Amino acid sequence: MTQREPATDDATVPTPGIGDQFPALTVETSMGERTLPDDYEGQWLVLFSHPGDFTPVCTSEFVAFEQRREEFEELNAELLGLSVDRVHSHIKWTEWIRDNLDVDIQFPIVADDQGAVAERLGMLHPGAGTATVRSVFVLDPDGVVRLRLTYPMEIGRNIDEVLRSLRALQTSDADGVAAPADWPNNETFGDRVLLSPPGTEADAEARKAEVADREDTDYYDWWFVTREQ
Repeated sequence: MTQREPATDDATVPTPGIGDQFPALTVETSMGERTLPDDYEGQWLVLFSHPGDFTPVCTSEFVAFEQRREEFEELNAELLGLSVDRVHSHIKWTEWIRDNLDVDIQFPIVADDQGAVAERLGMLHPGAGTATVRSVFVLDPDGVVRLRLTYPMEIGRNIDEVLRSLRALQTSDADGVAAPADWPNNETFGDRVLLSPPGTEADAEARKAEVADREDTDYYDWWFVTREQ
């Protein structure tokens, strides 16, 4: 297994943030070696860490992710778990889930038993030794970080929110629009999307004329216009 050494200087090796290229990492998983992000080129990747195998909240999360896996795949997205457990622990844990909860985990889990990947990605839980926080990285098909979420050890993730965010990112990329709060179930605007605000005074002046007669838009002001998907 080849992994980057743990970062020793945050100023030199910063944790990847939104808009950054995900660092090149070769990792061992429960389904063989993976090279990140290259092995997922052309696909979206949802990389999520958990504090440890054989723990109740993590088990509930992995069951939930697997139960929604086909929805991720329909969005051209692959799932990849991670914790600082060894690969044989991952294998035994997924066997336990299959035998006791009748759910067959069909996505790989990174075995980061030295903690190098978790430290590189800022996943280590403060004050909890080598345990990883519940981080989520969403990478686009070019390996760019598009979303980061972090949950504490005590709270399981909302899989609906991960899927919602993925759909919103893909809609934004495809149509050059933004998604309002709670999209696509916003209490005021429903599943309508938002046009990006104009960048110049001239564009702001022209905005109303451009959208006033369009049936698919609602004009509130030059900086606030909604549109049907």
